[in-house]
Amino acid sequence: MLSRIGLVVVGLTLLAAPAHADDALVTSKSLSPELALDAAKAALGECRKQGFQVAVTVVDRSGLPQVVLRDRFAGAHTTSTATGKAWTAVSFKTGTGELANMTKPGMPQSGLRDLPGVVVLGGGLIVEAAGSLVAGIGVSGAPGGEADEACAKAGIDAIKDKLDF
Repeated sequence: MLSRIGLVVVGLTLLAAPAHADDALVTSKSLSPELALDAAKAALGECRKQGFQVAVTVVDRSGLPQVVLRDRFAGAHTTSTATGKAWTAVSFKTGTGELANMTKPGMPQSGLRDLPGVVVLGGGLIVEAAGSLVAGIGVSGAPGGEADEACAKAGIDAIKDKLDF
């Protein structure tokens, strides 16, 4: 009788072990380079339609650039600013226009503006699929953060139908 109980306990322990191993690993989704490029092209195209020369960066969920596009007459600063906006949006999981409002001088969160690499100007948005953060997109060069953000949103909208999984 005791040996049967021992075998059952050992068997249950072995069956339970894989469940714990599954809990230790996390699966994440990310954009393919082709989909990231589609989003960047759509954002650039939207800004062009409005007469703006911009740079667009799409970063992965960890903030590393996947695609960087700069229109031929976009300013020299636009590429690094677009990348900074996309990275900031992903790292704070919040659009940079919203962060700009939350971090105005005198606000408790205003110190975020002083962190290295943070770009708190409108134009950086997160890209989500099925409730998960999969990327960020940043646009720089339009006259104002609202215009940059509208172009970034156009980039997301262009790939939205391919984001469901």
